[in-house]
Amino acid sequence: MKAAIDTNILVYAEGINDAEKKRKAWDLFEKLPFDTVVPVQALGELFQVLVRKAGRTPADARTAVYRWSDAFALVETSTSVLLAAADLATRQFNFWDAVIFSAAAEANCRVLLSEDMQHEFRERGVTVVNPFAHPEHPLLKALLDSASK
Repeated sequence: MKAAIDTNILVYAEGINDAEKKRKAWDLFEKLPFDTVVPVQALGELFQVLVRKAGRTPADARTAVYRWSDAFALVETSTSVLLAAADLATRQFNFWDAVIFSAAAEANCRVLLSEDMQHEFRERGVTVVNPFAHPEHPLLKALLDSASK
C-alpha cells in the first residue's frame, strides 16, 4: 500500500506547534513503507510555514526542504494534477489541498496522511487518514503493518 504525506505532518516533524505531535510524526515516519511520497506542493507549503510562522531563515527552510526531498520520492504538480485539483476545488477542498490530494491520486496512493483535510474523504482510490486520530484508522494500521513485513 502506498501513502502520501501532507504538509502538516512535515510541519509537526519539524517541531512546529506541538512537541507531542512531533514525536508522533517521527514515530510514523519510522514505520512508513519505503515507497511513501511527498507532493512537491507540500514542500512549498513547508518552506512558507518554516519562514513565516517558525521564523527560520530562507536558507534554513531550504535545507529542510532538501532533507525531505532526499527522504521521500516526490510527486510533481503536473498538468493532470493541476486540472484534477481545479475540479476537486470546485466541490471539496481549497485549491492547494486539492493539488496535494490530486498528486497523491496521480501517484497511485491509497492513503493521504493529513490532519487538516477531511478525515476519511475518499476519491480516485485515495482516502484521507488523520494519523493522529483515535482509534487508529484501519487503513493506517494496514499501511504500517505492510511496511513492517
